[in-house]
Amino acid sequence: MDAQDIMSSPVISIGPQTPVLQIAALLREQRIGGVPVIVENTLVGIVTEKDLLHRQELGTEHRSETQGWWRRVVGPDLEPDRYIKSHGRCAAHVMTREVVVVQPETSLREVMRLFDRHRIGRVPVLADGRLAGIVTSADLVKTLAQGAWIPASNDEGASDDGIRRHLLAELERQDWWRGGSSSVEVSRGVVRFTGFVETDSQRQASCVAAENTPGVRYVEDKRLSVSELPVMF
Repeated sequence: MDAQDIMSSPVISIGPQTPVLQIAALLREQRIGGVPVIVENTLVGIVTEKDLLHRQELGTEHRSETQGWWRRVVGPDLEPDRYIKSHGRCAAHVMTREVVVVQPETSLREVMRLFDRHRIGRVPVLADGRLAGIVTSADLVKTLAQGAWIPASNDEGASDDGIRRHLLAELERQDWWRGGSSSVEVSRGVVRFTGFVETDSQRQASCVAAENTPGVRYVEDKRLSVSELPVMF
């Protein structure tokens, strides 16, 4: 699935001169966590709840800290920018200017990677340079809940050999799988693991892979943990 499949559109937006208190009211009324800032159909920034947390009205602004001259030389002086963000009266003062954006064809895997890398929860979707939509973490959860991603089931009459091949193909794509120490058998749709595992996480992950394999009715794990193996002297 791509960004265009789950994005919200049309998008509520504001201008650079929109007052901060109006932005806060808009986020509350619309139950959204952020709003793009637009100038002549061009995205110039985004204001999120995070941008409104350190405000002088709340007494939560960043307090000025005395910096030694050497710190001002080796790094930027952040105090003026912090003051603008906590005392500014409009979107242009508080918005994040370096906005992470995606294209309509951007995969959801890439969207989630951007969320993780930049520690954000929303990305505007641009088509030909114009705002076409927005994808948020809530959109991902909504898509999961609706089950729109689920492919048509084709597991009726799946053979044990087919189940085993499917499961092994999935397991062998994972770095944590240790095929040399774990054996997989399938009989009448029941998957049985034997051998041993290094960690409980490896055990659980392989069982999850088996449970997600079409045709599997039940999973039995008979593997020992490394810590349970007899000590040889």
